[in-house]
Amino acid sequence: MRQNFGKRPLIYPQPVLMVATYNDDGSVNVMNAAWGGVGDDNQVFLCLSPEHMTVKNILKRKAFTVSFATEETMVPADYVGMVSGNNCKDKFERSGLHAERSEFVDAPVITDFPVCMECQLESYEDVHCHCFGNIVNTTVDESVLTDGRIDPAKLKAIAFDIGNGQYLKVSEVCGKAFSAGAVLK
Repeated sequence: MRQNFGKRPLIYPQPVLMVATYNDDGSVNVMNAAWGGVGDDNQVFLCLSPEHMTVKNILKRKAFTVSFATEETMVPADYVGMVSGNNCKDKFERSGLHAERSEFVDAPVITDFPVCMECQLESYEDVHCHCFGNIVNTTVDESVLTDGRIDPAKLKAIAFDIGNGQYLKVSEVCGKAFSAGAVLK
């Protein structure tokens, strides 16, 4: 028997997206964004409400980076999602994370996160909180590569369990995409 949960976006798993920008004074700002994903072949989509410091920074600088939280970075990733840059000006320093300037956009690359997409703002709609960014470059730390590809077992990305308010490990492979279903042909 199935149970009704009403109008709830129970998408499993939700990536734990880390969105980084520069503040007006040049300091680093990063937030944990629960809703987002692929917008197109070279585009990311984020659902970010306009009151976030991150959104204000994106609109001013027309750039941001998107990274993935990992098992190793879960604590600081959660922290920057709990604390607002509007209220805590040194939240990045308190997180213990590290950053360097992107070569391609006016936004920081958080070096603790192994994968980083460097984005130029395509559009932002405050009514629905839709933010689209065109990916200019993606950097990947060599420590998570195997044979030139991202190795999920090395990356150890985490996911957000929206129904239970917890983080999940997602590093175990259970099948090969576009191949496993071939047994049904």
